[in-house]
Amino acid sequence: MCGIVGAIAERDVTHILLEGLKRLEYRGYDSAGMAVVSSTSGIERIRSLGKVKELENLLNDENFTGSTGIAHTRWATHGKPSEQNAHPHVCNERVALVHNGTIENHEQLRANQENQFKFTSETDTEVIVHQVCSYLDSGKSLFEAVLAASKDLVGAYALGVVSRDNPDILLAACYGSPLVIGVGVGEYFIASDISALIPVTQQYIVLEDGDIAEITRQSLQIIDKDGKTVDRPIKISELSVESIGRGKYKHYMLKEIYEQPSSISQTLEGRIHNNLLIEETFGINAAEIFDKVKNVQIIACGTSYHAGLIAKYWFESIAGIRCNVEVASEFRYRDPVVIEDSLIVTISQSGETSDTIAALNEAKRLGFGKSLAVCNVPESSLVRNSDLVLMTRAGPEIGVASTKAFTTQLVALMQLVLVIGRRYKVTDSIESEILGHLKSLPRVLEEVLKLDSEIEALAEDFNDKHHALFLGRGSQYPVAMEGALKLKEISYIHAEAYPAGELKHGPLALVDESMPVIAVAPNNELMGKLKTNLHEVKARGGVLYVFADESMLIESEDNMKVIPIIAVHNSIAPIVYTVPLQLLSYYVARLKGTDIDQPRNLAKSVTVE
Repeated sequence: MCGIVGAIAERDVTHILLEGLKRLEYRGYDSAGMAVVSSTSGIERIRSLGKVKELENLLNDENFTGSTGIAHTRWATHGKPSEQNAHPHVCNERVALVHNGTIENHEQLRANQENQFKFTSETDTEVIVHQVCSYLDSGKSLFEAVLAASKDLVGAYALGVVSRDNPDILLAACYGSPLVIGVGVGEYFIASDISALIPVTQQYIVLEDGDIAEITRQSLQIIDKDGKTVDRPIKISELSVESIGRGKYKHYMLKEIYEQPSSISQTLEGRIHNNLLIEETFGINAAEIFDKVKNVQIIACGTSYHAGLIAKYWFESIAGIRCNVEVASEFRYRDPVVIEDSLIVTISQSGETSDTIAALNEAKRLGFGKSLAVCNVPESSLVRNSDLVLMTRAGPEIGVASTKAFTTQLVALMQLVLVIGRRYKVTDSIESEILGHLKSLPRVLEEVLKLDSEIEALAEDFNDKHHALFLGRGSQYPVAMEGALKLKEISYIHAEAYPAGELKHGPLALVDESMPVIAVAPNNELMGKLKTNLHEVKARGGVLYVFADESMLIESEDNMKVIPIIAVHNSIAPIVYTVPLQLLSYYVARLKGTDIDQPRNLAKSVTVE
């Protein structure tokens, strides 16, 4: 989950590397570092504990320049956050290296290297730079040394490598961890994500697993996993500097909450004709694959897992097809019963979620069936490894706590429910009706966002709280789970979600005046049951915050505050009720003064197991 940037040019690249790190800080922000190399001064390195701003302060105080360099922002896995564990790692002042991923056989490599090299960190990365250095000492070229070292590694890696002996060469390699090459005029760049390079180029090449690239200012050579020279296509990014900035907003998270109406419009655009979905948008052979589907197996992590849980209700109630949902890290380590003719649906904002990719590969190995990815990044590993794809078109999501990625995932999943449901119980009239509700979502969410100031005032009630319960029933239970996750992620309040009917089976013991209880209450067939559960809370002196359908005319009273939500059809209610919970979490976190966009111990793109 670390961020890598590298550059080779005729100009000083330190400011390019620094700007790239700032744009990749969502991937990790425990520490940061940079190394440049020249024929006169060799390798120079600078590292700092903390965010990229700390590294910038050090750079402002030093004469640190170079035309070839690598940089890194870290999310700690092996070894605590410290300057000593920060990248780049250097061996014998001869080679410097940055790394994203995890090396599973690092202990064995470390044991083999301890008689030859001095270790200065607790990281698994240091064994890679020592391995490269060992091959350099044996007479191999830098390219040959990186190639040989990569064959010794078990695990996932993306690498950027520079050497004192070859100051005009930048090496890049990857396996199981993303890396792109930015293409300029007389200069090249590498990065974990193209967004890091948008200020200098929109042209990029995606490296595939096993690729190693030797880069100079005027040339690029890529060798694939079979040792063959290959040409990878140059792509043009549609990102702009403006799209990955905060604009008028104080935080990325708030900006991304407000972008949801337009992101949902984008997710629907061009996919509907004559009030019906166009199946070919899932892939040219989508209809043939969907015709054979008898079961849906959803695999995801975190927020995407919650989206899958909501989709399960839709698949079973709307489409009439069996659906299982599982956390990716659990699925891959158990012995699931294979259900033939399943559609494996993976959900990931980044498309680089390590556990989800591994679970997809395991499901394919077991013979579950064809696969479909719901994803926000077109060139991601998950997309490339799937038979079918439905892009969410949410645009860049920088805030670590997912908002617009979640709601666009739900819109995409509902589209999948409808096209598969055509084979079961979804008629043209049902499909047209639900699509009409989906198309109304941007307008509906604009109305919900007008509750901003009311929710900001409500957040003051949570400023001194340390715990919270979220309640929902049916498809609103995963909405409650997502609301609890958002609150704990960015405000550090301990929050749990329960199906409201489970209150009396344990959680009711926690309820008192210091434990706020947040309920989502659309006007559906479970409303009567939910009201009973709310009375159970009131009877125990609990304080309720109810986001309720305005058509029910529920009024606030002692120990219960009601926030009226625009009346909507049950099919889109989970999407609509998610947004006020996002705003509540945001404003509570602002009051508590936490780091909203970069909450402690977390990172955006979870590319390690």
